[in-house]
Amino acid sequence: MQDVAGPAMPRKPLFSDGLALLWGVLFGLFVAPVTTCPTRCHCIEKSGMTVVQCMSRSLEKIPSDLPRDTVVLLLASNHITHIPNHAFRELHYLQEVDLSNNEIETVDVGAFQGVSDSLLMLDLSNNRIQSVPKEAFARLRAKISLSNNPWHCECTLQEVLRELRLDPKTVNEVICHTAVQEEYAGKPVIQVLDSGINFCNFHHKTTDVAMFVTMFGWFTMVIAYVIYYVRHNQEDARRHLQYLKSLPSSSQISKDFDTISTVL
Repeated sequence: MQDVAGPAMPRKPLFSDGLALLWGVLFGLFVAPVTTCPTRCHCIEKSGMTVVQCMSRSLEKIPSDLPRDTVVLLLASNHITHIPNHAFRELHYLQEVDLSNNEIETVDVGAFQGVSDSLLMLDLSNNRIQSVPKEAFARLRAKISLSNNPWHCECTLQEVLRELRLDPKTVNEVICHTAVQEEYAGKPVIQVLDSGINFCNFHHKTTDVAMFVTMFGWFTMVIAYVIYYVRHNQEDARRHLQYLKSLPSSSQISKDFDTISTVL
């Protein structure tokens, strides 16, 4: 069967090929590999900034041997579940951290200690975070994305959000997955708070009810003990009274003594 397409034509060099080559040479002048780099990560130095690229590397934890001059740290799309204390302690030049699309569930109190002054951007979107300690983001000035996490809306989360600079592009994607009041589940946190709802009031009411129930329980136990003690003592007193009644009276003893004297 005859080939309609005909013989293949030799490929002519294009102007774009030369442009790409030129760009590669220029890029190589400004981008150099960093001598120390975590395993499975790619580190480059660009315009005096160290960029550590660890995206989609199946990492289960944040590398501990990051270059100290790291400015941009890209850890998105891994299997990281936890941000421990002092995770970025030695990274005094760190400005941007991308931890989106991981499996993060817990953030320790001192997770960002040491980088609160330098960090400018933090992405924790698309994880499994339900709550964070109030102190975890203390003094953090970075613009933060917390969207698409299964947040539990209660007092602590309200106090945390009050101190943060949320990314305005994703702020409406911070949704109450669950809440102290079920009616707010599925709604944007900011929308609920802007409507005047104060989750801390629910927390205080719940605490007051729990305290009342506890006190009532203790009071009931005290009353039950007093009743038991009184009844038990009444029974002892009754038995003691019966014992006294069974003893001979003094007049009877005197008569018996006179009888014995007469006989003698």
